[in-house]
Amino acid sequence: MPAPIPATPIPPPNLNRPRFFGDDESNRVEIAGLKSNFSADIYSLLLQARWGTIILGFVVAVLLTNLIFALVFQMIGGVANAAPGSFRDAFFFSVQTLSTLGYGQMYPVSTGAEIGILVESMVSLLETTLVTGLVFAKFSRPIARVMFSSQAVISRIDGVPTLQFRAANARGNHIVDAAASVVLIRWERTAEGKSVYRMHDLDLVRSRSQAFKNTWLVMHRITENSPFHGVTGEVATALDLELAVTLMGTDGTTSQTIHASHSYTADELRFGERFIDMLEDLPEGRLRVNYLNFNRTEKES
Repeated sequence: MPAPIPATPIPPPNLNRPRFFGDDESNRVEIAGLKSNFSADIYSLLLQARWGTIILGFVVAVLLTNLIFALVFQMIGGVANAAPGSFRDAFFFSVQTLSTLGYGQMYPVSTGAEIGILVESMVSLLETTLVTGLVFAKFSRPIARVMFSSQAVISRIDGVPTLQFRAANARGNHIVDAAASVVLIRWERTAEGKSVYRMHDLDLVRSRSQAFKNTWLVMHRITENSPFHGVTGEVATALDLELAVTLMGTDGTTSQTIHASHSYTADELRFGERFIDMLEDLPEGRLRVNYLNFNRTEKES
């Protein structure tokens, strides 16, 4: 049983804590006392990086490599038909070497230049392998396109107050054996008087969907045994309440495991409201799912 909600909740010490699932940089938790290991995490960081960052990094790496080897070839010489001391010719000779395009009128004629070509060719092979592997990994990484409603509502269903939010598969294919879980995070005070944030699992009316294709109304009945029992809008704010949602399943197209997450804070809860129906009857007897109503709510009648 969760701790009972006090009649007059005491505000928690930190009302600006980051969201459980937050992408905003200003919401990130500051880490102290943990040694970072960039070399061990670089692959994971690159997979999480945006495509623009990857492309920019590739361009910078290629230009920097060519600049370095251009300086080398400029100093050691030994390149036929290159103007003596010309950085321009040395740079484009490096470009031909790094890209393996093949030599035109410039080619190595000294042992020093050939050694430089040997080193640059190995660097070229390493860079090409790393970039190819990274691009393939990013393309093949399964990414779910799951939408969550912008707010969660609390209204009566079959006479029972019920917490509800919507999820939708934006790709329109099947997510096989999709499973949803919801955790209530709220501030509490222990018997010793210590302030803590505690997590409580919420029992869902239906926690699994064998074939999640379009939309899913996730529901939790607020009974006397629910951690949500007795929560109002004011209480939710005072307890710094948050709902952390995760959804996992198997992509029906790629057969890979995918996951999505979302969170709702106290200001995103709508008490006494319900979602507007998304299903519409068409004249020929078919049904239409109207996503214009995905986030729309109305007052409970």
